[in-house]
Amino acid sequence: MRILVAEDDAPLAEFLHQRLQQEQFSVHMVSDSGEAQRLASDQPYDFVILDLNLPAESGLDVLRHIRAKKPDLPVLMVTGASLAEDRVRLLDAGADDSLAKPFAFAELAARIRAVLRRGSRPGRAVLKVGDLEIDRVAHAVQRGGHSIELSPKEFALLEFLMRHEGQAVTRTAIVEQVWKLNFDTMTNVVDVYINYLRRKVDSGYDRPLIRTIRGVGYQIGGNGTAN
Repeated sequence: MRILVAEDDAPLAEFLHQRLQQEQFSVHMVSDSGEAQRLASDQPYDFVILDLNLPAESGLDVLRHIRAKKPDLPVLMVTGASLAEDRVRLLDAGADDSLAKPFAFAELAARIRAVLRRGSRPGRAVLKVGDLEIDRVAHAVQRGGHSIELSPKEFALLEFLMRHEGQAVTRTAIVEQVWKLNFDTMTNVVDVYINYLRRKVDSGYDRPLIRTIRGVGYQIGGNGTAN
């Protein structure tokens, strides 16, 4: 699951980055409103954590822009204000939730899970391709009703493929998005992990889902026969 965090307090930003990654989220950190606004509009994030007090435009302005472009994108606002009327103002502006500083990370994580579980966005927490299903909040995988145990990196790879169902994704793109690296020499690691996934997700099933797209990379779902 991809989370965009807009926070200009460097120590807090680093703390959130580390803790969210430990929770197996894919995290992108920014420190200014312009970058937050651009990325939230142009990139396929699943959740946004937005500080109210950002340089240049306020987080409230960024929130309004996000709501105009992506009305269903979950946004949690972080604010230094603890007054109820301030939190009401954020919710009225389109925030899904708000959290006052200082806060415990456990509460932030719980609020993220709560927003993602809400019935208004059932498709955001669960991805399905055929009879394969992953719960992105609980980090659970099932195929045909049978649970599949995956390592955190296997889960992240499968999630990335499923977010791009029916699309061929390159090894380089996988390395950049799943491993957060920019080295083409690492692309052989992708092949190794694809084999791990195939043994767990496709082995023993009549219809393999993970396909090799020759000269490109890999794809899950879509037309054609897996190879």
